[in-house]
Amino acid sequence: MKINTIKTDAVIIGAGPVGLFQIFELGLLEIKTHVIDSLNKVGGQCIELYPDKPIYDIPAVPIYTGRELIDNLLKQVEPFSPVFHLGEEVISIKKRENGYFDLITSIGKHFITKTIFIAAGVGSFQPRTLKVEGIKQFTNSQLFYQIKNPSIFYDKNIIICGGGDSALDWALNMVGKAESVILLHRSNNFRAAPSSVSKMKILCDNYEMQFIVGQITGIEINNNKLNKIKVTSKDGVTRRIPLDMLLVFFGLSPKLGPITKWGVDIINKQIKVCNTEKFETNIPGIFAVGDINTYPGKKKLILSGFHEAALAAFGAIPYIFPDKKINMQYTTTSTKLHKILKVNSSVFH
Repeated sequence: MKINTIKTDAVIIGAGPVGLFQIFELGLLEIKTHVIDSLNKVGGQCIELYPDKPIYDIPAVPIYTGRELIDNLLKQVEPFSPVFHLGEEVISIKKRENGYFDLITSIGKHFITKTIFIAAGVGSFQPRTLKVEGIKQFTNSQLFYQIKNPSIFYDKNIIICGGGDSALDWALNMVGKAESVILLHRSNNFRAAPSSVSKMKILCDNYEMQFIVGQITGIEINNNKLNKIKVTSKDGVTRRIPLDMLLVFFGLSPKLGPITKWGVDIINKQIKVCNTEKFETNIPGIFAVGDINTYPGKKKLILSGFHEAALAAFGAIPYIFPDKKINMQYTTTSTKLHKILKVNSSVFH
């Protein structure tokens, strides 16, 4: 594995709303950040679980959808030019004698950083897998839980399993590119956007793709390749359907994963912080903010996570700028902060 080394002052693990606001708070203190997330897009739970559901408890915003919240947080951090590393997981963290941390990701990136901010929500999201005997051996050869290179499915006979947005979106996307597309779902009820369901039904009526109600109950292998899947419908009838590739979108489930090996104190699948002055863990230089942390009186609210991110940013100053005195400044009046934020101070005078 080729190692790509990146030196930085701060690494944020998690690109959900609290991780994004952590970028902002560090940015105001002129601390540049790299952000790592196991998902292939920014937004965490807000985007994965409730992108279109309303959120009512963000201060001064009567109603926000998860997607609107993330979009506006991204706009807010634009002046700080954060670097995002998506679709990769932190697998190792080790502290050096000089106080720096070596951090390695699942695709071989090596970060040398002064501080780490764990904003991993409820953990890294992992795909829910298909529970069928013998299927695991075909993972990433004929069985896929995420798509990184769509072209490998072109001109193939593909079956897509699931009833959410990901399954419908990819089924619609592959029509006309794959040799054939079958959408398989356990019922006629979908969790996807109604417009996507309508498009899928029109394509089925025009014989451009096929929709089957049922569940995979077995597989057939020929010459060490996945040759057919057995699909059982509600009436108990089992069909054998040939295929080249199987794409499964059953949603994501959160797991702590490698976090348990980083040396931070964990209580009931949450990271214990030593104080609520700076939300530092038992390892100096590692902070935990948002739903991933626990302390007396903890409330799992986005606004609580924003508060924790602000204090954690100030808590990191001694590690990043040990000789620098930081005076409290306010974005309403500080010309220095206006310059950092790239806004015109004259507008306010």
